[in-house]
Amino acid sequence: MMPFSDEDLKLPVSTIIENKIAPMLAQDGGAISLIDIINGKVYIQLQGACVGCSASGSTLKYVVEKELKAAIHPELIIVNVPQGMENSLEEL
Repeated sequence: MMPFSDEDLKLPVSTIIENKIAPMLAQDGGAISLIDIINGKVYIQLQGACVGCSASGSTLKYVVEKELKAAIHPELIIVNVPQGMENSLEEL
């Protein structure tokens, strides 16, 4: 169980995404947005050039997960939300 509430996680997660992860992805034409945080799961969406890119799984694991887990908590769960699934997070 996370030692933080979802509300507590929003600011640090969004700050790291905006300041560290988004600029890295932007170098390759990619983008990322924070969709929501529910029960300690961080729902993000890889966008731009990341959509359909064969390396997006590695990007999720080695860039997004690594940065967020290192900065916030090692047990964070990061879920990439496919395009069109933004309103169906409970199904992911």
